[in-house]
Amino acid sequence: MSTSLPAMTCIRNLIHAFVLISLLLSAMPSHAGLPTAVDGQPLPSLAPMLERAVPAVVNISTVSRIETADHPLLRDPFFRHFFDLPQERQQRKSNSLGSGIVVDAKRGLVLTNHHVIAKASGIGVGMHDGRTLDAELIGADPDTDVAVLRIPAADLTALPFADSDALKVGDFVVAIGNPFGLSQTVTSGIVSGLGRTGLGIEGYESFIQTDASINPGNSGGPLVNLRGELVGMNTAILAPGGGNIGIGFAIPVNMIRSIMEQIVEHGAVRRGLFGVGVQDLTGELIAAFDLEDRAGALVTSVEKGSAAADAGLREGDIILMVNDKPVKGSADLRNRFGLLRVGEKVDLTIVRGGKERRLSGTIADPYRDFVPGERLSPLLAGALFGDLDRRGGIPAVPVGTVEADSPAWNAGLREGDRILQVNGQGIGGPRDLAALVRKAGGLYSLRIQRGDDLILLARR
Repeated sequence: MSTSLPAMTCIRNLIHAFVLISLLLSAMPSHAGLPTAVDGQPLPSLAPMLERAVPAVVNISTVSRIETADHPLLRDPFFRHFFDLPQERQQRKSNSLGSGIVVDAKRGLVLTNHHVIAKASGIGVGMHDGRTLDAELIGADPDTDVAVLRIPAADLTALPFADSDALKVGDFVVAIGNPFGLSQTVTSGIVSGLGRTGLGIEGYESFIQTDASINPGNSGGPLVNLRGELVGMNTAILAPGGGNIGIGFAIPVNMIRSIMEQIVEHGAVRRGLFGVGVQDLTGELIAAFDLEDRAGALVTSVEKGSAAADAGLREGDIILMVNDKPVKGSADLRNRFGLLRVGEKVDLTIVRGGKERRLSGTIADPYRDFVPGERLSPLLAGALFGDLDRRGGIPAVPVGTVEADSPAWNAGLREGDRILQVNGQGIGGPRDLAALVRKAGGLYSLRIQRGDDLILLARR
């Protein structure tokens, strides 16, 4: 088949055009990058901030020893003591990973979530520079999911605190952590919501919501603003399908600071008692009381002889402000009271009978009627014990504050525990603790309720 002259000319022109384009392309750089500046202004980058912030983010690794036994009777230390069986039982190790934040370089203080280190027998902290340090657990607060660790204070970088009350929806934030064991991972987003409550994640909730990606392993890591200041601690995600969908939650740093200060000072959070029940305001209540908005909380009950009663609160009062800060609702009020210390003064602005009033009270000690453990037995020294209660139909002795490294602490008791049995025997009150310890010649086992868990503590 022959080719016509016009067709040959067209082909030659195409070839010349292709060669010209190839020559032009070969004269250009092999790859084109983004410009470093536009109109003389440098492009924004998070890199300088992250260079300062990332060294303060650590990896938390824990080891938990889980005891196993072949027969249920072998799990009872009183049975083993009675038949003179060895107290040591077979164990297996369980490892977990999370994140943490250095917040005090001089004292070596590290923050993380309580659920990251719960039930750990050993805690390791992996530093940005490759060091791995053993950490001491100073204390933890399960109700806010905050734990405070201490590591050797040498060559540490700490994150400065911001004011989380100054956050606004739409502010840019950055999450840093170790998701899935991938160290120093950075994700960015915005503040999607503030004061999130009612999620059932923790006892006291006022979360920062963010769309910055948070995944398993991010727990305990920081949420920072664009200045590299700590605004919150990443703690949970909403994941109906098991993966990240852009709804993550962080504990505000203002709440964390209050908890941390108490843990460092006392080894635990010493929550006071105000003795008031409240509910959110409904549209009908707002109309009935001629209020301007839904801000505030309605008092539904006042405990007799409580700090709230001493302050003059009554059922039907509406609490508008606490210590001159507006109350957003019943959950907000509960959080505020939960963070106040024993003996701290509380100024209230309320509405009663259509008129505003000012009341003052003092946060009471919830353990003022508890018995010190040293009065019962030297083996229980360092803890406070209350009268028998029957919550949930199960009689138990409640445990108040427990001093770190005390005999009661070393026996495994923690604040909020409920003692069901001592040395395999049921108890009718705190005095039975002493009697059963004397009868058995020692403290061999304690069966307790801790939250929703039933735990057997055994002497080794």
